[in-house]
Amino acid sequence: MTETRLRTWSHSVAYTLAAVFISALAFQNLRYGFYQLFYLASMMATLLFVGLIYTFISRRQQLSAPGHLIILSLLNAGLLISSLTLNAPGISHWAMPLLVLNLTILPLRQGLALSVLLVTTVSVSLLVEQPFADALISSSGLMLMLTVVGFYIWGYDYMAQSAQNLSTTDPITGAHNARFLDETLQKEISRAIATGHPLSVVSIGLSYAEEIRDLHGKNGLQNLLKNITEHLFETIRTGDTLYTVNESEFFLILPFTPEEGVRVIAERIRRKLIEHNWPEIGNVSVSLGCTTRGNGDTSTYSLRSRATSAMEEAHTRGANSAWFSPGEPVKA
Repeated sequence: MTETRLRTWSHSVAYTLAAVFISALAFQNLRYGFYQLFYLASMMATLLFVGLIYTFISRRQQLSAPGHLIILSLLNAGLLISSLTLNAPGISHWAMPLLVLNLTILPLRQGLALSVLLVTTVSVSLLVEQPFADALISSSGLMLMLTVVGFYIWGYDYMAQSAQNLSTTDPITGAHNARFLDETLQKEISRAIATGHPLSVVSIGLSYAEEIRDLHGKNGLQNLLKNITEHLFETIRTGDTLYTVNESEFFLILPFTPEEGVRVIAERIRRKLIEHNWPEIGNVSVSLGCTTRGNGDTSTYSLRSRATSAMEEAHTRGANSAWFSPGEPVKA
């Protein structure tokens, strides 16, 4: 299940349960003749059903749907005003489903901001209208609920972000992985076609990786790759992206970079890598292949294969060299 679909279902369930709870309160207050509370509960239940409908309407853009903030702001505002104007001690319990809704549906910061405002206002109202001991118990319960739900949502967001990072990041080097490479490169190709700006790529291969593994072990090779990645991150520009391909190869996407630019960047990278004295390893040998998008490059395959072929050509011509393979010139 995708993140968008998961949020659609969780939002739907949250709105539905809250609507059922508030609707039950509405009928209960109507039964006992508390008409002001009945009207308030009816208004809140209506907004919750609107939120449920909006969830299904925006199910394809659930991660960025702005309507949830408007709906929940109206719900919180209605309860805040009522808690200050109505002399109804039991109204503080109505805040509980709103706390869960705020933190479940909205981004964490927005949900916390609304929830803290709601709990603070309700707590002040309780202190004014009720004995101190009773107000303290009710306020403490709201604060405890806010803390528990807040920590749970924070933990979920952290795990979701960690899972996303793992799906796009190489666990050894910290650079993006090959799985994410094709997706990003295709977007950059489409942008280059639309804007007419140049796009270049660089393939970097570490020579004699198997020999390094034999001499220094798997950990030695992995530490070397981590160190190389750190140096590459320091070398590339803002907007350039770095990827780990296979075990001992790297790939760079350089947007808005023409042929002369990628040649300069490739040479800078080559010198930086071969002149550095790497811990436990000493000097290393690298081969770099670079190319620039041509008219026929509308997919990732042509750019990647040409950069890889250029890297192999550099390797055959001698260690520590870079080779540029031109594509068909881009017409103005």
